[in-house]
Amino acid sequence: MAKKIKTAEELAESGKGFFADFKKFIMKGNVLDLAVAVVIGNAFNAITNGLVKNIITPVMTYFTSGVSIEEWEVVLKEAVLDETGAVVSEQVSIQYGLWIQTIIDFLIIAFSIFLILRIIRNAENRLNAKKIAEAEAAAAAQKAAEEEATAKAAEEAAAKAAAEKAVMDEYYANIREQSRLLREINEKLNK
Repeated sequence: MAKKIKTAEELAESGKGFFADFKKFIMKGNVLDLAVAVVIGNAFNAITNGLVKNIITPVMTYFTSGVSIEEWEVVLKEAVLDETGAVVSEQVSIQYGLWIQTIIDFLIIAFSIFLILRIIRNAENRLNAKKIAEAEAAAAAQKAAEEEATAKAAEEAAAKAAAEKAVMDEYYANIREQSRLLREINEKLNK
């Protein structure tokens, strides 16, 4: 049984759904935001790495008598050289200086990101201070209106309850008066 070879139109038609879905996926705001964040993150990483390697590390090397932190290590086994000076077996060492340098890099990057985010938030708060104040004023006004409506509803309920109580009091007063009159009539008839 021979396979049917698809024409160019059939291939385009069959891939239409796939490419349309892919286009929708790429054009979503989240993907674009993520792409921008990655590019900016890489640029920011270059800046912080430059700060660490070109400014902070040389200063720390100066205070550690010319030995870079990255060179700090504990040698477990020295390298073995032959007569010509070629390495026969490599040196085995624990390079704790690289680990310390990585921690320093992380702390500097985290602190830098914290500072930048704090500056951005403060700037946003200053720029949006009027909107924030308006929103708070609107919320306070809405709360006051709700409290006023609640107080008015409570007053209306109290007035309605008082009116109902007055009607009931008048009703019971009428019943008492009718009972008194009936007793008087009954007494006069029994005499």
